[in-house]
Amino acid sequence: MKKRRPFSENCYALLRRVPKGKVTTYKALAEALGTKSYRAVGNAMNKNPYAPKVPCHRVVCSDGRIGGFAHGAKKKINLLKKEGIKISDARIIELNQYLFDF
Repeated sequence: MKKRRPFSENCYALLRRVPKGKVTTYKALAEALGTKSYRAVGNAMNKNPYAPKVPCHRVVCSDGRIGGFAHGAKKKINLLKKEGIKISDARIIELNQYLFDF
């Protein structure tokens, strides 16, 4: 019998596809995994043991807010800005131009 991969590992595998300069949302990641477990995606990102190879800093809220980050919001904002993403008041400006489409 084939062993199923844990939910978090499926999240990480999918997130590896999001390139530098792009972001996804907790909701989009969950939907790409065929679930509505947005919080479970957030929990997986918070426990990401593969950072920075699995770029959990590229997962943001659907309304453009930065969302949580294990190393703090300031660090997440700095990482995103280094990738060319424009942010003001902890919110991505013109989120649609940065969204990665699975």
